Amino acid sequence: MSHIRGSHHITLSVGGAQEDVDFHVGVLGMRFIKRTVLFDGSLPIYHLYYSNAAGDPSAVLTTFPWRQAGLVGRRGTNQAREVLLSVSADSLDFWSRRLADHDVEVTDAEVFDRRRLLFRHPCGIEYALVANDGDPRRGFAGAGVPPEHAIHGIHGVGVHVATPERMVEFAEEVFHSQGTVTEDGDRAGFQVGKEPLGNHVELVADTTDDQGTWRYGAGTFHHVAWNLETLQNQDELKFEIEGNGYTDISELKDRKYFKSVYVRTPAGALFELAVTHQEGGWTCDESPHELGQRFQLPEQFEHRRDEIFSRLEPIEAPS
Repeated sequence: MSHIRGSHHITLSVGGAQEDVDFHVGVLGMRFIKRTVLFDGSLPIYHLYYSNAAGDPSAVLTTFPWRQAGLVGRRGTNQAREVLLSVSADSLDFWSRRLADHDVEVTDAEVFDRRRLLFRHPCGIEYALVANDGDPRRGFAGAGVPPEHAIHGIHGVGVHVATPERMVEFAEEVFHSQGTVTEDGDRAGFQVGKEPLGNHVELVADTTDDQGTWRYGAGTFHHVAWNLETLQNQDELKFEIEGNGYTDISELKDRKYFKSVYVRTPAGALFELAVTHQEGGWTCDESPHELGQRFQLPEQFEHRRDEIFSRLEPIEAPS
């Protein structure tokens, strides 16, 4: 029987590339681990990766900056909407001050009996820092964020959906939700996979917003990736999903650092079944201490390096 380990990464469609680096590295203090390009299509678009200190699965955010291409998305229902990140509970006051000092509007909230801070990416995507004591994942102490307050990794994802029961059914039938579904107001929450951290899914009942866009476009989620660990697990879960009638699912795609299959869930959110390449993962083309420093291209685009690089917005990030 197939199994899911937990989350792997979250991928977002954002606005400007430098704006995105400044937010994730300069404000959130995350580690910049990879600058490459979108593998699909022929239009040169950055694919930028940020992580905790170790680049753990369950601790990586990746982005496609679409401002140069002029593509804008629409946030709405039936769409993943919220990036939930894990920090220690005694770090929230630090983060409240830090976000305010960087002119980021921040709101204090309590959800599922845990304190969290709500704020937004400059392109409008919703973020939350969620209190999690005992998270063993090592945060990256960057841009003046001390180690004890650094972001550990992903806590989970918030998905807005018009009919939450269809997504709960999907999770229980084929996506290995763990334990019972809990409720807090208009939210229903469950966990996916074996890991105790980084795998929370929060469904927000939303029948007032219009349908959100699913294509590429600044200001919206693209997908949420889950860690299948092995290609055998990935194959078995793909067949299980298809066998239950969820046939809006892709064939295997090689993303250089991991291999992926994508499925459109009943909530509209795009889920990825990811397996990190055994031949190095993030370090297959850069040493651990050099991550994010060099512009990386897949082999099929290498002959266009100068052309592609000249068409992309220049970006600067700390070494």
